[in-house]
Amino acid sequence: MKGNSSSPMDYDTAKKLAASEDAGQRRVIAARADMQPEILFYLANDTSAEVRREIARNNATPRQADLLLCGDPDEEVRSGLARKIALLVPSLPADRVGQLERMTMDIVEALARDQAIAVRRVVAETLKDQPGAPLHLIQQLANDLELSVSGPVLRHSPLLTDDDLLSIIGSQPMDGKLVAIAQRAGLSGGVSEAVARTQSEAAVAALLGNASAQIREETLDRIIDMAPKFEPWHGPLVRRPALPPKAAARIAGFVSEQLMKVLESRADLPPDVRSAVRNAVQERARASNRGGGAEPLGIAEDGAEEAPKERPMERAKKAHAAGKLDEDMVASALTQGDRGFVLAALSVRSNIPLDAVDKIIGGQSARGVTALCWRAKLSMRLCRQIQLRVANIPPTSVLNAREGTHYPMSDSEMNWQLEFFGLKA
Repeated sequence: MKGNSSSPMDYDTAKKLAASEDAGQRRVIAARADMQPEILFYLANDTSAEVRREIARNNATPRQADLLLCGDPDEEVRSGLARKIALLVPSLPADRVGQLERMTMDIVEALARDQAIAVRRVVAETLKDQPGAPLHLIQQLANDLELSVSGPVLRHSPLLTDDDLLSIIGSQPMDGKLVAIAQRAGLSGGVSEAVARTQSEAAVAALLGNASAQIREETLDRIIDMAPKFEPWHGPLVRRPALPPKAAARIAGFVSEQLMKVLESRADLPPDVRSAVRNAVQERARASNRGGGAEPLGIAEDGAEEAPKERPMERAKKAHAAGKLDEDMVASALTQGDRGFVLAALSVRSNIPLDAVDKIIGGQSARGVTALCWRAKLSMRLCRQIQLRVANIPPTSVLNAREGTHYPMSDSEMNWQLEFFGLKA
């Protein structure tokens, strides 16, 4: 039973029911919106979590009781409280900061730092698109390490400035955060450029698929330069609104026949471009029947198109088979920012599946990443750089070499770390 009852309850009856040994009766009192504040405060200390959950959700609960409940051991209590309090925050008067307003902010700030992801997620989901939300709270949620918390805010909050977004991109976050930023409505050209420079397969695909994102022509050119080795970009590129004719001509040189037909059907492209694409589709079909390759498009272009590049895993496997996948090659890829190849090299050298490597790196555990590098037979010097630049582990949390060059954990500890991720020694 929640909300107002059909008839008011007198104080003595309410007090008696609040002290009842029957948790069901106490829960009924806790849910009433017409209950006296002192009785609700009394029930905030109830031994029954179900009673305290009703108190946490009740808008009539005095703020002092809410403050008490934000430290409640029950996660559902704190989640219910987070939903209620976060809804109140955007409407707090900016020109009046009294005791009630201070307590409300103290509560929501505590819940935004809660150890339980579910509680922080409730705060983020409630405030994600609120223009009246406190900026410092939005910035805190946007930087949360848990994607289910930071993602909604990064994607929707109107309070985040380009500087905020560029700072987060510059911290080399996991792909999920980059995807959330790339999906923002009306993304500026500067932020789009920063997303493109990360070469994140998922984020750039999301950027290209975001029709409202502003993508400068020079940014699009750089994306097309890299696109042959990133197949997930091909579809969004072909369907990109306001696609420049020159870009369309270049894209037709490496996408599949099916996507070439999509490109050919675009009514917004000049007739000569559509005709050239049409001819390329026909030539590719003839070449396929001959068992040969298609002729290049007959459109004026500066320089010939590069052949599609191999995926990182294919490159790593070939280098390994040729005995060239050594530490210098991995270090060189790291220096060049080729994150995909570094992950593929770790997978091949350690004989660990790529998805498991990605999971270890994404977990941002210094010990886990160190064990992975040890398994891949890389030096601790390079391992430290991988911790910093690939796993994005803060410098203060990075594991350093023992005596300058040695791994800081024993072999058994290293194997235990890998077993934690389900990998056998």
